[in-house]
Amino acid sequence: MSNPTRLKNSQVEESQFQLRLVVAYVFIVLMFLLLLGRLIWLQVWQHEHYSTLAQNNRISLVPILPNRGLIVDRNGLVLAQNYSAYTLELVPSEIADLSATIKQLQSLIAIAPRDERQFKRLMAESRNFESIPLKTKLTEEEAARIAAQAWRFPGVEVKARLFRDYPYKEITSHVLGYIGRINLRDKEQLEEEDKATNYKGSNYIGKTGLEATYEDELHGTVGFEEVETDSAGRAVRTLRHTAPVHGNTLKLALDIRLQEVADKLFGKRRGALVAIEPSTGGVLAFLSKPGFDPNLFIDGIDTQTWNSLNNDWQKPMVNRALRGTYPPGSTFKPFMAMAALETDSIGQKDIRGAPGYFTLPGSSHQFRDSVKSGHGMVNLQRAIEVSSDTFFYKLAWEMGIDKIHPMLSQFSLGSKTGIDLDGEAIGVLPSKEWKAKRFARYKPEFQRWYPADVVSIGIGQGFNAYTPLQMANATAILANSGEVFKPHLVQEIVNSKTGQSRRVEPLPIRQLPFKKGNFDYVKRGMEGVLTRGTASRLGVGLQYSMAGKTGTAQVVQIKQGAKYNAAALAEQYRDHSWFIAFAPVDKPKIAIAVIVENAGFGAAAAGPIVRSLFDYYLLGKIPAELKSSVKPAVQNNVIDHANAPN
Repeated sequence: MSNPTRLKNSQVEESQFQLRLVVAYVFIVLMFLLLLGRLIWLQVWQHEHYSTLAQNNRISLVPILPNRGLIVDRNGLVLAQNYSAYTLELVPSEIADLSATIKQLQSLIAIAPRDERQFKRLMAESRNFESIPLKTKLTEEEAARIAAQAWRFPGVEVKARLFRDYPYKEITSHVLGYIGRINLRDKEQLEEEDKATNYKGSNYIGKTGLEATYEDELHGTVGFEEVETDSAGRAVRTLRHTAPVHGNTLKLALDIRLQEVADKLFGKRRGALVAIEPSTGGVLAFLSKPGFDPNLFIDGIDTQTWNSLNNDWQKPMVNRALRGTYPPGSTFKPFMAMAALETDSIGQKDIRGAPGYFTLPGSSHQFRDSVKSGHGMVNLQRAIEVSSDTFFYKLAWEMGIDKIHPMLSQFSLGSKTGIDLDGEAIGVLPSKEWKAKRFARYKPEFQRWYPADVVSIGIGQGFNAYTPLQMANATAILANSGEVFKPHLVQEIVNSKTGQSRRVEPLPIRQLPFKKGNFDYVKRGMEGVLTRGTASRLGVGLQYSMAGKTGTAQVVQIKQGAKYNAAALAEQYRDHSWFIAFAPVDKPKIAIAVIVENAGFGAAAAGPIVRSLFDYYLLGKIPAELKSSVKPAVQNNVIDHANAPN
């Protein structure tokens, strides 16, 4: 007879087992439903998202960099070009031990401490996943040695890259400027201007000079390749190719042969020179001495070199032609003469005294002439020729600043010329309003304009301060009888794709509302400077007509009654030497302004540079002292200058 208790337990166990089966079944069904739901979610609702991710894993978008545009002078001589070289680059995010990797690489090629310092600086400025150069311009042997050992160095690559080269180095440094590696500030700027896409893969951007001003023309348009890759990231095939558009070529108005001659005539002296074609505004020469080698900046300049340039007392990094402001000295007198004639403050036939000193009315203060005995009775034209200080002291006193300032501003003195370079200085053409603003932080007596303030302004001293570019531009306007052109360095932009040239049209900005007879009168006075005036020695043997004006600008003020003695002063406190000129007088082809710092009398230092440059530009004559080091002028260029119809 069976045990009822055991039977009862068996039924309970069977019932529990069936319950477990049901629970397990339900659980399995729920899991399958969950998997099915997830599958539907991924395959249907998220299909597009994951399809794109899969496609990106399979296809890489590789930027193709455009060649940077060339820069050539007016005769086609190359001033900025590109060349290809190998670069050793590291991707920090792919390297476990960066220091160890660099040490291992040093066993294969020489890596200088400068290269390591530069690498660390660039790494601090870059994102971790970017490729950073450790050493540039590898030799073919060095590149081959690294390539053969590439399997040992994940994250290390040898790449062929284009590098910028400035063959004329210091001579063109302040005109062309330079390119440098794109830093975080540049990237932010590119993103703000919505240009970041066009710089994918690019490492360099224009930093200063024409390289910066015309960055959009020179950079070009980046191209792309869609490359199919395998699971190891190796390229399998190219799916699509969009070619880059290379940068455009800039053809300058600059004549590099003229620039070379100017540089050699300066020698090791400091200063600046700007030459302009009056009929177009094209800048023929633009020199700032001393210069620097722009090639040093392309890959990032090292700290030692940077400090040596910045701490050099001669300031090679300062663009003197564009940013240096100097009192113009007596080169200011022709413009003062124009102001006096146009305001009827003096007539062309008026004769006035030019004594040895001018005494300020109501004062015992004397303003002395450079010639102790003075020049007797002279007219305005003769006063320009002999550069009489007392004549112009008295003239400025009689006119007053309210007459002088409006007339002189017509020549763009004290304002930007608008040249196609960034960073142009404004200079100072003094006025009552300028003085009040300039000395606003000081006591009222410093802000007030005093009658005596105008006296020294009449001879280009006092508050006057202009750039060599402004003085050259004003000289060109005078040579042009008041027709004003905007100075420009670039005269043509050649499209790299079509070859078509887009010319910078030399259209006059305005015509000064001055009498032509007054221009002719002042020009004859300046022509007399070369025949019977302060620069008569420079005029000996001239084969063309030339108008000029010497200038000597004080750096430090000499006490009243004291005699100037250059030998007793430190070099940086000696007077500056100025010369402005244009030629030929009736149909000018070139106008120029030259300053030689701390070199004394204008006819002794700056003047000979101008005479030699004019002989070279107009006649093709190489100065005797430079024949062994200067190439002849391009023949077509000489023909154009000497025989071109006007």
